[in-house]
Amino acid sequence: MEAEVLFNVENGVGIITLNRPKTLNALTMNMIEKMRKTFTNWMADDDIKAVIIKGAGDRAFCAGGDVRAVRQAIIDYQGVENPKLAQDFFYEEYILNHQIHNSKKPYIALIDRVCMGGGVGLSVHGSFRIATERTLVGMPETTIGLFPDVGGAWFLPRLPGEMGTYLALTGQPVHAGDCFSLGIATHLVASSSLDELEENIVRLEPQKISFKTIDDLLKKYSIAVGETPIIDLRPQIDSCFAADSIEQIIENLKKQDTEFGRQSLGSLENKSPTSLKVTLEQIRRGAKAKDFGETMTMEYRMSQHFAKGKDFPEGVRALLVDKDHQPNWTPKLLSDVSDQEVMNYFKPVAWRDLKFF
Repeated sequence: MEAEVLFNVENGVGIITLNRPKTLNALTMNMIEKMRKTFTNWMADDDIKAVIIKGAGDRAFCAGGDVRAVRQAIIDYQGVENPKLAQDFFYEEYILNHQIHNSKKPYIALIDRVCMGGGVGLSVHGSFRIATERTLVGMPETTIGLFPDVGGAWFLPRLPGEMGTYLALTGQPVHAGDCFSLGIATHLVASSSLDELEENIVRLEPQKISFKTIDDLLKKYSIAVGETPIIDLRPQIDSCFAADSIEQIIENLKKQDTEFGRQSLGSLENKSPTSLKVTLEQIRRGAKAKDFGETMTMEYRMSQHFAKGKDFPEGVRALLVDKDHQPNWTPKLLSDVSDQEVMNYFKPVAWRDLKFF
């Protein structure tokens, strides 16, 4: 069997290739562990001047984490804490996200095609995030009874206006123009130019590789932004999603009486009520956070509470296992999710906390 993730070093450039094209390069525990170890070694190796990450195949950069495996571990587990996979998967993934965010070397993510959930965590925190005309980026976690993790608490509130709140709650994916205009991507490049771009990065003299030389090279490949349908909705998004309760956001959308309002209400209707309320609190807390690590520690606690809850396994079942798209949320109504229940998702868990060394 071919390795799930490939590592190569060429002329001072470390290249990571997510290599599960049949599953849209979804992240397994094995992939995360190998990337963590290799990335740690590369950051300490003076001969490695930059890192490139890309996805194999022509369908996706990375469709997210392999949450089906985590769900099965939760179902099979009979203990008091969480199964080891649920503990370790999020822990190691978030540590990797933190390493990428704090990289002192140029980190270049080639975000071609689909990039969801965990794939966003592998790209959006890096210094160079290259979208193409085929890129589709989204954080759909509220659809599976989870929350926009992998650093969502950090990057989403820092998008313009209430864009991050809107994307977090609705799971609305964004295409190339919006990716760039929102700052999710730093550059737009034609998909047909990606191989040539990568070759030219690798051809740079190692001692001359720097953030500036990479940026200068990327600018030579930049293409026009094109349409920005989500950015164009910013006035409506800002006015509706600035509220500090899901109930008020829904009221604001109803008052809009527009196609945007109706579409947004439709998006929120099928989401986990618990996920919606906890996610809004996550985004508001993240906006006030002083550093990235603080938000990752918070998200790890949240991940463990969600793994103990009912909606995450049920959401994965409905969307990815049985694919009936009929989740049975517990509770079913927003009004049945109390403020105290929301706050409980942010409490430390007895068995572990996320720490950075």
